[in-house]
Amino acid sequence: MVNKLYAAVATMVGYIIGAGILGIPYAVVKSGFLAGLISIIVLGVAVMLLNLYLGEVVLRTKEKHQLTGYAEKYLGNTGKWLMVFVMVFGSYGALIAYIIKEGQFLNALLSPILGGNEIVYSIIFFIAATYLVYAGIKAIEKSELFMVSFILIIVALLLITSFSSISIENLSGFNTAGFFIPFGVILFAFNATGSIPEIAIELRKNKKLMKKAIIIGALIPIIIYTLFTALVVGVTGAETTDGAILGVAEKIGGIVLAFGTIFGMLVLATSFIAIGLALKEMYMFDFRLKRATAATLACFIPLAIFFLILYLKIHNAFYKVIDITGSIVVPLDAILIVLMARKAKKYGDRKPEYQMNRLGTIGIIIAALFLIAFFNQIKNFLWG
Repeated sequence: MVNKLYAAVATMVGYIIGAGILGIPYAVVKSGFLAGLISIIVLGVAVMLLNLYLGEVVLRTKEKHQLTGYAEKYLGNTGKWLMVFVMVFGSYGALIAYIIKEGQFLNALLSPILGGNEIVYSIIFFIAATYLVYAGIKAIEKSELFMVSFILIIVALLLITSFSSISIENLSGFNTAGFFIPFGVILFAFNATGSIPEIAIELRKNKKLMKKAIIIGALIPIIIYTLFTALVVGVTGAETTDGAILGVAEKIGGIVLAFGTIFGMLVLATSFIAIGLALKEMYMFDFRLKRATAATLACFIPLAIFFLILYLKIHNAFYKVIDITGSIVVPLDAILIVLMARKAKKYGDRKPEYQMNRLGTIGIIIAALFLIAFFNQIKNFLWG
């Protein structure tokens, strides 16, 4: 039972900690570290509550679905297609970001030895990760648990090796005017709704562990994001880049470069695998596509868009992709999940292993927080 809990937590942590962690320090610098710290904690807790509500929806339902199937059951055909947009847009945005950034990390680590460039290494990463998505749940469980354990170890090693280079002055900023700037990236970094149905599958014989798995799986990323952001901003300050740890490596060099690139590779790989699997299962369970067709749609469309981005030469593409994706997807997702939770309490077909209370009040607060990111993105798009 304990092993199943660890596996479920690893799946959720692996789903959450991906490209977003590399964009948070860059966004936080714009708001000041203290303002960014508040945003990380508040939004992290809000997303955790949202995941708990979704977990209750899953537990109230006998059939196995991905998010689109639950939306159809409780919100009808309109809800289904809104969730299709949310899940596909969000998942593809994440997978594109992972392909972009993984190439940079592999290039930093391997090109001095083997040669090559970022594009070649992005394709190599894509091939390896796509294989695991095709392989299915058993391969995912093993790879997630292994890689999440290494992520925790490497974060600790990074803190130990870089601690003496942290400047307290870099961790004291609070830019009131830019307070909401990190919201989109932070929401992207915490988005994990697609992992909840996956956790339910892993815990199908131990559903009482669902609530504990979601809470632990949410708290670990909050702690890691806080420590990682303090490390990066503390070392690089105003010079923080969207590559985050690569900027720290340039400042300190040596073993930090090795630890940093391995860390970046692992967090991107774990999330690509988890999100790719969730998207594949949506196509399989809710659209009745064959396994191979579903996996192909899940993985190869992001690759095509990656090549389009290269062709268009979009500047700072990684940061733009995660900021826009987080600002649009998570607020819409939150509204749909709150509505689903209300309907599931009335029309669910089984008694859940846990229940969330005060849905109305907490749901409004969550939706309001997330909509701030949504309208901030619109404001930036219209007025810069």
